[in-house]
Amino acid sequence: MAAVVNNETCVACGACVDACPCGAIEVQDVAVVSDECAGCGACVDACPTGAITVE
Repeated sequence: MAAVVNNETCVACGACVDACPCGAIEVQDVAVVSDECAGCGACVDACPTGAITVE
């Protein structure tokens, strides 16, 4: 399982970056999740637009 970002609804605010305990997310034009993602869902709870899901 890993976090997946919906590029249509991501506003690149960085809340997910701060919430990620693995350091697996960086913000470019939108949030980008690396292979380091553990699928914990911390970013899902932190995202104000609901742009991240864990699949």
